[in-house]
Amino acid sequence: MNNRLWRVTLILIIAILPIYTMGDAHGHDHQRPELNGWYASLHSGKGPCCDGTDAKRVDDADWDTKDDHYRVRIDGEWVDVPKEAVVDGPNRAGRTMVWPYYLDGHPKARCFMPGSMG
Repeated sequence: MNNRLWRVTLILIIAILPIYTMGDAHGHDHQRPELNGWYASLHSGKGPCCDGTDAKRVDDADWDTKDDHYRVRIDGEWVDVPKEAVVDGPNRAGRTMVWPYYLDGHPKARCFMPGSMG
């Protein structure tokens, strides 16, 4: 019985471990530390982007434009990006990023920086 309990425990650990090791795709590129100062300097009309939380990288399929404004999918929910949340200036990282916050359980965009689709 002890051997059987050990096997079940091992199988559960192997099955659950990947869930805990998966994380969000963070915006900061730890392979390019020279961009850290640039990330820290980013701000939108809503204020500084980097407030200790990290940006989320956004795949091309998860953002677009509609009715002359950006939209981004955050946690599976499409969010309209207000014009004041768009970060002006060149995107030195090259990929689309959003700095989300949550209001009443729904995601909102504090900062959004479009990348080059494709």
